Amino acid sequence: MSPVLTGRRKPAAPADPPPTVQKTGAEQDAGWVGGWSTGAQANSTALLRWLVWGLIALGPLLGALAYLSVPTTSAAPAPKTAPSAPAASGGQGAAGFASLFVAAYLSAGRGDEPKLAAYYPPASNLQLDGVSGQRRGEQLTVVRLRQTDTSVWSVTVAARVTGATPSATPSTQPGASPGRAAATDAVRYFQVPVATAPGAGGATAYTALALPAEVAAPARAKTPELVYGAMRPALPTDPRTQAVTSFLSAYLTKAGAELDRYLAPGTRLAAPSPAPYSGVAVDQFAVEGETGGEPVVSVPGDGTTLRLLVTLRATGQDGVRLPLTYALTLKARAGRWEIASLDGAPAVSSTPLAAAVSGSPIPSPTHTS
Repeated sequence: MSPVLTGRRKPAAPADPPPTVQKTGAEQDAGWVGGWSTGAQANSTALLRWLVWGLIALGPLLGALAYLSVPTTSAAPAPKTAPSAPAASGGQGAAGFASLFVAAYLSAGRGDEPKLAAYYPPASNLQLDGVSGQRRGEQLTVVRLRQTDTSVWSVTVAARVTGATPSATPSTQPGASPGRAAATDAVRYFQVPVATAPGAGGATAYTALALPAEVAAPARAKTPELVYGAMRPALPTDPRTQAVTSFLSAYLTKAGAELDRYLAPGTRLAAPSPAPYSGVAVDQFAVEGETGGEPVVSVPGDGTTLRLLVTLRATGQDGVRLPLTYALTLKARAGRWEIASLDGAPAVSSTPLAAAVSGSPIPSPTHTS
């Protein structure tokens, strides 16, 4: 009997199960899967999350600390470097250089060309006349110093020329005829142009741009008006005469002995030592603001000050009397006059000094030193 076929299908055989991964005992205990455990991954994620949030939270705090760490005051600017002052350094050196040049020039004669060339190189080509050393320049003094260019100075030197003969200033031209004899011991003035340049080791080098040029003496200024009145005799009964005579006697003849008794409180003076004179006689004095009249016999109230211009004769140790002038300021205290100061110069009125004797303006050097 043949089998009866029905509509029911035979179930398929089950698929093979996936291979089972065998774990070691250590892996099973630690719970590792693929080299990282599930717990470790979770911990790492949480740690990173907290680290990020911590940085976010600390950001404003770190920024504030960085801001506060910057100094609130700006750094002090570097001090400005003082500009070079050729008027103080180059001018002083140029004045000394010109004085030496004039001294060599005045004493130069035949054969001294190399001596002048040390100051003015072209002088080596000159031919000088006269005898070397026959004339000399003494008491050389710079009377004018002005800067004509950035590195050029015009120096005027006064010199008392001694030993002058009919063959006066060295001639720079061969065969030149001698000039008129200069007056013995005459003061003459020579203008010297001096150039400056940086030298070795930071020093300044100097050279003359030409031979000295003899020029006229500087104009004499008009005497300015003083605050004192006319000179009047120093009467022995005048309290001012008594105060001035006592002070100047101690100052000039006693080398300052007992000097303090004549000085106002707070005044300090040092007398010449040793004492240069043996006696003092006050002849006249002029008083600030006085025009004349009866002599003063009384002393005003305490604190009153008065300026005097005093002329006197001081007798030297050799018996010769020498005229001297002192500008003094007196101060009244306790019914007597005391010396408040020995002034450096007579007091000048406020009227400006406008011109020289010749009527021309007083020269004003561009730079002086």
